[in-house]
Amino acid sequence: MEDIFISPYVLSPLFFAVAFTYSSVGLGGGSSYTALMAIFGVSAAAIPMISLTLNLLVTTVGSVNFIRSKHVRLKLLFPFLVTSIPMSYLGGSLQLPKGLFYGILLVTLFFVALRLYVWERVTMTLNIGQSGKIALSLVVGSVLGLIAGIVGIGGGIYLVPIIIILGLGSEKEAAACGVIFILLNSVSGLIARLQFNSIDLSNIMLPIAAVVLGSASGSFMGAARYKPQTMQNILGAVILVAIVFLTRKMFTS
Repeated sequence: MEDIFISPYVLSPLFFAVAFTYSSVGLGGGSSYTALMAIFGVSAAAIPMISLTLNLLVTTVGSVNFIRSKHVRLKLLFPFLVTSIPMSYLGGSLQLPKGLFYGILLVTLFFVALRLYVWERVTMTLNIGQSGKIALSLVVGSVLGLIAGIVGIGGGIYLVPIIIILGLGSEKEAAACGVIFILLNSVSGLIARLQFNSIDLSNIMLPIAAVVLGSASGSFMGAARYKPQTMQNILGAVILVAIVFLTRKMFTS
């Protein structure tokens, strides 16, 4: 695997901000970690492994805080997990060419930007009954799990608004489902990737510590009372910049 030539003193405050903000609303921050690493030129092989590892750290802490606050509804979460976990493993097992990986990452980041700037204000009601909602949950879980394994974005950034938009649960319940969803799918995707690759985390131990600290404080505030919408929009701008960088990289390489 290619080395990572990025100063930990640059990444640490950025990763702390991502971990704090996203963990407070039940997300792992994989989209912004991925975006930042794409901007700084981290290798295509390293990006998903690092993102999944950081997702795992953030959501482990976050899951504890949301479970302690009793916001987790297993009946709501289970259908998403049934299909997402095996699909995340499948996605992590795929050895994609660099160009294809960047293409999938670019499309994924584009939809993340839509989620942050458009979906947040979208509301709808679907009268599809309980069986229809379960079927939809199974389909959504499989798609998000595959994305998680391939590019290292845990999928919670899509799952949380879907739960709210469809009226399946409250904001706190959606956040709790999101954080556990990301945790389990990050584990599945990372296990698959470690069978084919290895990663040396010694160069980013300081950013990892920043992620743990940010996720602990952010998820505590989120489980209690906090929702930093402004910071989400700011970090969304990072994703927009990454889209520009990735587009240039794809057409100039």
